[in-house]
Amino acid sequence: MPKYVVWGSYCDDVLEKRTPYRQAHLDGLAKQKENGILVTIGPTKDVTKVFGIYEAENEAIVRNLIESDPYWQNQIWTEYDVKEWIQAI
Repeated sequence: MPKYVVWGSYCDDVLEKRTPYRQAHLDGLAKQKENGILVTIGPTKDVTKVFGIYEAENEAIVRNLIESDPYWQNQIWTEYDVKEWIQAI
């Protein structure tokens, strides 16, 4: 199954602004992980970027998951890009 990498950006003051949406966000990610779609995801140490790896049948599935996330819907994530990834090792 294809793998996809996701790079995105966080809004300013993310630690404060994400609070009302954090639990729903984490619950959704846990479900994606349980379903075997999400490999890993997390912020950079400075909390300006998010990086994730997904395993899905197509890019549209990944985009749908991102755009359904409370962080995207509430502008905590401000932009993202998805690229199909070839895992060499």
